[in-house]
Amino acid sequence: MFDYEMLRLIWWALLGVLLIGFALTDGFDLGVAALLPFVARSDAERRMVINSIGPTWEGNQVWFILGGGAIFAAWPFVYAVSFSGFYLAMFLVLAALILRPVGFKYRSKRPDPAWRARWDWALFVGGLVPALVFGVAVGNVLLGAPFRLDGDLRAFYDGTLIGLFTPFTLVCGLLSVAMLVLHGAAWLSIKVEHGPVHDRARTFGTVAAIASILLFATGFAFVAWGDIGYRIVGAVDPLGPSNPLRMTAERAGGAWLDNYATYPWMMASPALGFAGAALALVGIRRGREVLAFAGSSLAATGIIATVGCAMFPFILPSSIDTHSSLTVWNASSTPKTLGIMLFVTLVFLPIVLAYTAWAYRVMFGRVTAEAVRTNPDFY
Repeated sequence: MFDYEMLRLIWWALLGVLLIGFALTDGFDLGVAALLPFVARSDAERRMVINSIGPTWEGNQVWFILGGGAIFAAWPFVYAVSFSGFYLAMFLVLAALILRPVGFKYRSKRPDPAWRARWDWALFVGGLVPALVFGVAVGNVLLGAPFRLDGDLRAFYDGTLIGLFTPFTLVCGLLSVAMLVLHGAAWLSIKVEHGPVHDRARTFGTVAAIASILLFATGFAFVAWGDIGYRIVGAVDPLGPSNPLRMTAERAGGAWLDNYATYPWMMASPALGFAGAALALVGIRRGREVLAFAGSSLAATGIIATVGCAMFPFILPSSIDTHSSLTVWNASSTPKTLGIMLFVTLVFLPIVLAYTAWAYRVMFGRVTAEAVRTNPDFY
């Protein structure tokens, strides 16, 4: 039904959809966890915050698993290089994420305030660290990863964990934190009853919205005027075999903006990032909770789409051997694999979306201090 070029494009778009889905769902879970020690001061208030995401956080992690599975099946070269090269960073993320389920389950097992405070900080780490590392990882993808492929397509990674943290990648990491904290604050404004927690969430949401705009603009300036960017040299065969060594690429400052000049419609992505954050700021300041959450969702969508549009057709460029860079055209699975996966996705993704929508509808409503005190099913 689709030729090889179209299948590759579809799966590039689906990968973006899965990443955005993860940011929109599990993103506010991470943001809420990062805000926990600051918006809630008493045990009852912290239980309110925890239970605002308690019914949905496990289901939201499905998007993270789907994203990893999609990279593994649709872009095996990308999976092999990124998950092995960034192994220590991935391990740091997984260790932080493991703290979340343990924190949720064990926090209220004992009434000891010190016990509960330690688990509250564990939940904070489980929210902040993944948000920061995900942003740093995206920054390193934009800079290019220090890997190379030999004649047998074996990958060799020459980087270190410390080397992942540069001024540009830290800006990306802080942008990720600000974006998800804004999303989490907007979620809290919808999910918790009006009172001290609600008011503090609005305060932190205001700061996060302003920080998101400033950091997004700073990152854009790095890309526009720094030595950041790659472009393909010579002809490209979208129907050709997946062999990275058949492509020639070069590093060029500002090259990540080439697509915006060629396809002006792509400017909708950064515009959406800025406009969404501004809309969230307006919604938070005026007490329009739904508007704030819609704005934070649009901001996350626009920021992630900006990276995807800027890099196309690159997925993971190499900073030490540009000819080893992985793109949409040279790093995908076979047409048969992509076709079968597309069929499975078209069948099951609507089911996942329908169930997710139903679950949110059933569990809709504000968490109140009274419910925390009386409901035995709450954390």
